[in-house]
Amino acid sequence: MLKLIAKRMGLMVVMLLGLAVITFTVANIAPGDPARLAAGPDANQEMVEQIRVERGFDRPLPVRFVLYIEQLLNGDFGTSVYTGRPVAKDIAQFLPATVELVLFSISIAIILGVPLGVIAAVRQNRPIDHAIRLLSVSGVALPMFWLGLMLQWYLALNLDLFPLGGRLGIFSDVPEPITGMISLDAVLRGQFAVAGEALWHMILPATALSFPALAAIIRVNRAEMLEVLGRDYVTNARAQGIGPWRIIAVYSLKNAILPTLAMIGLRFGWMLGGTVLVEGVFDFPGLGLYAAKAAISSDFEPIMAVTLTLGAAFMLINLVIDLLYAVLDPRVRNQI
Repeated sequence: MLKLIAKRMGLMVVMLLGLAVITFTVANIAPGDPARLAAGPDANQEMVEQIRVERGFDRPLPVRFVLYIEQLLNGDFGTSVYTGRPVAKDIAQFLPATVELVLFSISIAIILGVPLGVIAAVRQNRPIDHAIRLLSVSGVALPMFWLGLMLQWYLALNLDLFPLGGRLGIFSDVPEPITGMISLDAVLRGQFAVAGEALWHMILPATALSFPALAAIIRVNRAEMLEVLGRDYVTNARAQGIGPWRIIAVYSLKNAILPTLAMIGLRFGWMLGGTVLVEGVFDFPGLGLYAAKAAISSDFEPIMAVTLTLGAAFMLINLVIDLLYAVLDPRVRNQI
């Protein structure tokens, strides 16, 4: 197990280095003058040149990349032109909101997706199976931002059932931070009304964000359940008079859940990137909205930092999924 972890951590370092090369190159060949942007619209040419020298923008690109890597190793992501603060502090502020939204979204996808996949497999080619498959196809076909806009238009504006966006109401007091996730902090502080309000604000964005993951989990779980239900040991269990729900829950789902687990891990990582669209639609102050505003302002250091942060999170999630695979599947564990 330790050998697997060490191997994957080494691979993560190589992949993050490659990601740093790509993001740094794209940010530095993109149109625009970062020195002029940092100096502001009222700065004269002398001030721009002074900032160019101070920030190292006058140095060759390879030298700047080496300095950038040294900066990253020291935990310094640079300074945001958009906020005027260190990027590391901005990420520490906005990342918990994104993690909270993604955790809520993936929970919705798992809680609904796994049972629906099982039901569709058990009731194969029946009306309920066709309805569930239609739902899964819709999850692939509908863009998240469009679904978010439709949810806002109908459920928030027309029916006034949910708030349009944000994390809390205008007059609500944000609980003193512990984790940065408002719903969890409110529970830890005993402010249960605030926790409920925070969850209520997340329902629409989490629904839009979870829909593609829900569709993928349904499809994978249904396919795996159909394969497992057709195996000999399941037929033998039926012949022995074992109840159908015991066969499904104990004999079938246990084996079918492993590929579904891999899909959950992949979708969790994709959700972290998908928050850029959903947070923008719902004005949800997370890392995605922060990156979008930085991109509009041509503020490249936050964009590079967000890309590396989400890339590292995606790789860590896949490492956790691999470890769970090894724990749950003896065949994988014996190969380590």
